[in-house]
Amino acid sequence: MENKPTSSPTSFVDQSVVPGDVVLDLSNMTNQTLKLGGGLRQDCDAISVMKAGKLRFSNPNKYWVESSQKRYVPHAGDSVLGIVVDSKADNFLVDIKGPGLAFLPVLAFEGGTRRNIPKFEIGTLLYVRVVKANPGMNPELSCTDASGKAAEFGQLKDGYMFESSTGLSRMLLSSPTCPVLDALGKKLSFETAVGLNGRVWVNASSPSTVIVVANAIMNSESLSGVQQRIMVEKLIQNLKLST
Repeated sequence: MENKPTSSPTSFVDQSVVPGDVVLDLSNMTNQTLKLGGGLRQDCDAISVMKAGKLRFSNPNKYWVESSQKRYVPHAGDSVLGIVVDSKADNFLVDIKGPGLAFLPVLAFEGGTRRNIPKFEIGTLLYVRVVKANPGMNPELSCTDASGKAAEFGQLKDGYMFESSTGLSRMLLSSPTCPVLDALGKKLSFETAVGLNGRVWVNASSPSTVIVVANAIMNSESLSGVQQRIMVEKLIQNLKLST
């Protein structure tokens, strides 16, 4: 049964939605620009749901449907972890867990010119931004933010990368900081890079710290905030006992 459209999607945020639910009626809104993420589509003045999950919102105006799945559907603006699978004259071909390979132009780097084209070996792990994701076309990537700066994007060296669900990735990127990362950050020193495509990279000065952080993240998806903190405490106690 389809929900009736509403002028405010607030009642749907963080609630379960299914395909066909109408979460917003644009005819009742004026001078507002919305950004639609995965799982939503616009039919005339109605914003409707395309896949089952939970409706999420982030300031100032982005809405999307979050579901825990292995398959990733690229969307412009997503930050993802990609693996270089081939190198061409004008671009790198990158696996981002999407339906097809994405391409990263050799000039899509801060200050990129023909004289300073980066050289990436096959298997190189990159933190990149999706800039184009049109149906029927290979996504286009960039190693810069919207202002053309490198920011946090680029090659991820050393460390350990593991696969996760897209739902877990979004949880790790939520604001305020999700409990598992908050608890780990108070006890351990490490780096992370999380891609919305369900890939997570962890790096630390010691392999044991990398293992603890990776295990904590992988085990956190089905736990509540309190359970995540308890789990982290136990893992850190075991780490202390083993050193």
